[in-house]
Amino acid sequence: MNPASPVYSKILIVPESAIDENNHVNNVMYVQWMQDIAVEHYASIGGIAAQGADSTWVVREHRIEYFLPAFIGEEIEIKTWVENIRRVRSLRKYEFIREAGGEVLVKGETDWVFVDVKTGRPLAIPAEVSNVFRLE
Repeated sequence: MNPASPVYSKILIVPESAIDENNHVNNVMYVQWMQDIAVEHYASIGGIAAQGADSTWVVREHRIEYFLPAFIGEEIEIKTWVENIRRVRSLRKYEFIREAGGEVLVKGETDWVFVDVKTGRPLAIPAEVSNVFRLE
């Protein structure tokens, strides 16, 4: 399988369920969307098949910075890419961009750790997994 572009993106239309009492997207929704697009991207490039059933990724840390609010019905482009792969960890970055106007709404990153499913202990990331990513 040829690795996909290092940047994966999709358009999301903000649903009513994402709106909080301040009438904009709830901050927690961005973290959910970060996780969702990370899994979607990883699956799309063959990562789940490459890792097998005995290992998985878990989150060590999320970092997120909010710049502008988003509102119901707006189209937001979510971009994600893997910034680096280390022995047992990988840093993934995200940007949320308002389609109308191109403003960056949110930037985030997640430090993922590759672990053994049975023990929960970190595992060295095998070449089969790291090779699905094309880092530039």
